Amino acid sequence: MIERVHEHIIDELRTNTRTDTIFVLTAIILNLLTLAINSVAAAAARVEEGRTATFIMFTFVALLLVVNFVAEVGLIKGRQTRTKLLNGLIKMYKDHGVESYYDPSLVVAYKTRYNLFMLAVLFTGLIALIIPFVIR
Repeated sequence: MIERVHEHIIDELRTNTRTDTIFVLTAIILNLLTLAINSVAAAAARVEEGRTATFIMFTFVALLLVVNFVAEVGLIKGRQTRTKLLNGLIKMYKDHGVESYYDPSLVVAYKTRYNLFMLAVLFTGLIALIIPFVIR
């Protein structure tokens, strides 16, 4: 039975990793696309004072804010889930006397990695938000 629990935790960790990868990649790609689209729209609005370009900009700003919010919350929940799963794994290893094969400092390393991912998403989002308004 313990092997099944171990397998389940490992599977959950794999799923967690895939989900986090999707959050990060989606947010960063959307941020860069929004930066490009809004920069063009800002330049167009600057030249012709068009309402359409301004509407496009603010629509993409709304999309940017929602997607970045979802990605950040997803990463926070992913970090919490990974910590719980790893703590359970460490406890299981201790119960079976094999804890020396898994360094508990990895939990801290994963937390740092999550913080860096969140910073990358947040920073690209801020750049995508600010630059078009500067161009305008």
